[in-house]
Amino acid sequence: MENVRDENMVRITTPELADKFIDEQVDEIRKQVGDGKVLLALSGGVDSSVVAALLIKAIGKNLTCVHVNHGLLRKDESKQVIETFQEKMGANLIYVDATDEFLDQLAGVEDPESKRKIIGKTFIDVFAREAKKLKDVKFLAQGTIYPDILESHGIKSHHNVGGLPEDLKFELVEPVKLLFKDEVRVVGEALGLPHKMVYRQPFPGPGLGVRCPGAITRERLEVVRESDAILRDEFDKCGLAQKVWQYFTIVPPFKSTGISEGKRTFEYAVVLRAVNTVDAMSATVEEIPYEILFKIRDRILAEVKGCNRVLVDISPKPVATIEWE
Repeated sequence: MENVRDENMVRITTPELADKFIDEQVDEIRKQVGDGKVLLALSGGVDSSVVAALLIKAIGKNLTCVHVNHGLLRKDESKQVIETFQEKMGANLIYVDATDEFLDQLAGVEDPESKRKIIGKTFIDVFAREAKKLKDVKFLAQGTIYPDILESHGIKSHHNVGGLPEDLKFELVEPVKLLFKDEVRVVGEALGLPHKMVYRQPFPGPGLGVRCPGAITRERLEVVRESDAILRDEFDKCGLAQKVWQYFTIVPPFKSTGISEGKRTFEYAVVLRAVNTVDAMSATVEEIPYEILFKIRDRILAEVKGCNRVLVDISPKPVATIEWE
């Protein structure tokens, strides 16, 4: 499959079109892989989940799913992935905690492109090690989708597009790389994946690394992780989780002066972002009622150690991108 959508390609908007796509991709996967074994990076997001379901349908037990905890995941993310895929779906899942390896490689690196490429290379290194423990793994499956490819040409690289090393020893399997996010969801439902999983909030491959601009530190990562958990919890409670396509927090690499219990503080600011989109190529900002904003603000300032200020990003895409890096 080429990396460019044919101008006559029909958008997948119905179960019937999704079924046709699934049949075509199952045939393509079988032709490409044959009796070979495939290693899949399973994050638990909709893209990798749909790829996993397609591969299970096509090659069954010749698929091995690997979930890598790179230290850049949301709160309790690895636990949720293991429970969902290993315990409920019965997937052949390998869990790898590579937190220290990733954060050591990223220490002091400020440039966004460099960070993405380091994350991409380290991912491949981890997968290569896991592949050596298995026998005859020649293929690496990825949940690359079409916006990843488009944005990697002139906007920013993605860990599963621009960051791959030239000497990659795996042959790539990317069955949804010509689909937009909304099409991937239609395919996911046609494959029988749980609705909640199919409509799970998108999460970037580099994880919280792109929400911790500049040089990543464990301290700022913790502020991002904890504030993000509060935002998601409050959106769930008020119903915005079903209305907003993507919402998250960012913690920039600077501090500001504040006051706590009559004493001066010098801590980080937390930025809230909530956007809606259909295909991820453009995005509008979701208006959050002040009552909800103030509740989120109060919880973050009271519960998250290391921050003394809460801001809101109201920039659409374009001119901004959805993520900050």
